[in-house]
Amino acid sequence: MDKVYDQTKIEEKWYKFWEKENFFKPEINPEGQPYTIILPPPNANAPLHFGHALYTVEDILIRYHRMKGEAALWLPGSDHAGFETQYVFEKHLAKEGKSRFDYDRPTLYQMIWDFVQTNKGTMESQLRKLGFSLDWSREKFTLYPDIVKVVYKTFKKLFDDDLVYRGLRIVNYCTKDGTSFSDLEVLYEDRTTPLYYIKYGPLTLATTRLETKFGDTAVAVHPDDKRYQKYIGQTLDIETAIGPAKIKVIADKAVDPKFGTGVVKVTPAHSAVDFEIGQRHDLEIKQVIGFDGRLNEKAGKFAGMRVKEARRAIAEEMQKKGLIEKIDENYQNRVGVCYKCGTDIEPLPLEQWFIKVSVLAKKAMEAVKKGEIKLYPKNWESTYFNWLKNIKDWNISRQIVWGMQIPAWKCLKCDKWIVTKGEPPHQCSHCKHSLLERDSDVFDTWFSSSQWPFATLQTTKPGDFEKFYPTSVMETGYDILPFWVIRMIMIGIYATGEIPFKDVLLHGKILDPLGKKMSKSKGNVVNPIEIADQYGADALRMALMYGNAFGHDQALSHPKLQAMRNFTNKLWNIGRFIIDFAPADAKHLDPSTPSVIARSEGGPHSKSGDKQSDSDNSHTQIASLIARNDNRDDKQILEKLSQTIVTVTKALDSYRFHDASDTLYEFIWHQFADKYIESTKNRRTEAQPILEYVFRTCLELLHPFMPYITEEIWQKLPHQGDSIMITNWPRA
Repeated sequence: MDKVYDQTKIEEKWYKFWEKENFFKPEINPEGQPYTIILPPPNANAPLHFGHALYTVEDILIRYHRMKGEAALWLPGSDHAGFETQYVFEKHLAKEGKSRFDYDRPTLYQMIWDFVQTNKGTMESQLRKLGFSLDWSREKFTLYPDIVKVVYKTFKKLFDDDLVYRGLRIVNYCTKDGTSFSDLEVLYEDRTTPLYYIKYGPLTLATTRLETKFGDTAVAVHPDDKRYQKYIGQTLDIETAIGPAKIKVIADKAVDPKFGTGVVKVTPAHSAVDFEIGQRHDLEIKQVIGFDGRLNEKAGKFAGMRVKEARRAIAEEMQKKGLIEKIDENYQNRVGVCYKCGTDIEPLPLEQWFIKVSVLAKKAMEAVKKGEIKLYPKNWESTYFNWLKNIKDWNISRQIVWGMQIPAWKCLKCDKWIVTKGEPPHQCSHCKHSLLERDSDVFDTWFSSSQWPFATLQTTKPGDFEKFYPTSVMETGYDILPFWVIRMIMIGIYATGEIPFKDVLLHGKILDPLGKKMSKSKGNVVNPIEIADQYGADALRMALMYGNAFGHDQALSHPKLQAMRNFTNKLWNIGRFIIDFAPADAKHLDPSTPSVIARSEGGPHSKSGDKQSDSDNSHTQIASLIARNDNRDDKQILEKLSQTIVTVTKALDSYRFHDASDTLYEFIWHQFADKYIESTKNRRTEAQPILEYVFRTCLELLHPFMPYITEEIWQKLPHQGDSIMITNWPRA
């Protein structure tokens, strides 16, 4: 062994070996119990960021269950990330002085496809670098034709079951990026905004949005507000910034009598609440802000102005006319903004496809209440139920090019919609007319990815879905619980009749060394490969688990990374002591024994049904050595090793990764190296078999956390076998 551990000599070597030998495929344990994790697909538009290094959790579980003899499948894939990717690509075009409007739809789509495929390859090489034992033979991409086919089938089923509808609703629209978003995708900022008290004839009302007043079609009061009973039903003559107008006074329980004066203006085209009021009272929907973010011709001389500019100009004009009673400059409110570009979201009327989620949400709640799906940490259950109890119909239309174009055609004669599983209809199914126009929108990415667990397994190898679904674990960040996890559960149960996964593990965020969220705008995003190059992939992986309770946020800690790098060096030096400096007359464990730790069924040297006897033989051999030598130190280290096996196994079974890593670190460094190895230096020949046995077992226990160095050292120990990947998990 080299004097100094050098990860550059072993990482790529072993990954290629594992992949070449098909150790990442569940077929290496064909009779094993199925164990499945579907990789949360990273966006294919850019390299990985440091948060993706937390895929380590999934690799630990997969390697652990594979070593237990299970048919462990970790299925890789990537997400086309519709809006996200088009946003990134448009920034790329902007650098060249171009925009999306310079290309027709097919050309722009192909350009983005080529861009994504280049980045997708980079991302996959990064996953390999970090040692993730994914079955690449089953790799999927959300825009592969077979995946699209599954998504179209689900949409058609929802439509046929009257769970999908197209309707004119107020949507959350970003006028910069040119698309709508679901309620869950809107961020909110606390702001101080002027609250204008404006005169509408004899009434005064408060509003922050003067620019929408040209779209007012009523003023409303609460039906029980005694102050305004005499006005209900009246039509008022009012003066506006562009001249006189008439407006009706209505009563609606949606009005809060305590807000402002208890009178509100109703603008059905620019407020979700006002839209609902308008539906109840049959009010006109008068849109005054366009999808370009500018006021239209209904705003008179203010037409063409952007919202904030128009608000200031209208305020000045109304003050000149004496139409503003007062202004509260310190009003605190929350404003919705685009999560990507920060532009203020405009509530605008737009026909969209919506999913009715009430029935789906009920079944998703029942699955967790009955214990069919378990959330870890458990405290996230309250958030889960809260989201589902308050969830609104889901807008799944996006006004972009990149994505799955919705398989819906509008009849130009009867205005009915025809939905298919993707094939173009020849004629309208209602009036038999042949002039049909396809919806230009694409599906929201969250809709297509909500089908990821079953769409992948239904399109890989024959029998995969039947064998590996429902999957065992879905592991992802807690911040996308409402965006993705909840929707996967709703759609998974609906489409397959079964839960999509049994356990949900929600990890925390990785913050920068100062404890701040990483973001490209702040310039504090960390490339995980740079960290792996500096400290080694094994040290990076161990540092993410060690000393941090699962589910909690953690800051990127270079001292902890260095500590785990020191741990890899410690392992290497232990290996050199036991292997390179073994006495010439040392006794070794009999290499003819299949292995100290018995092989899994399906391994190269295993025999069906011999796992128990192999393991018993190894323990009998050790027991006889202890009995013959009768050394207290040997007995103590073996007893502590047995305790360590139990602790680590229980910790992994309960998803307490920090307990497992902390236990291994403590045992290997302090109990084994500092104490036991030191105690053997005066009786080295006698102790050599115990040293080899304990160290080999330590490597096997540590392998899911630090696969590269453990494989490298394990191969150098005297034993019979090909890879640590296909051994059984140690038993106490």
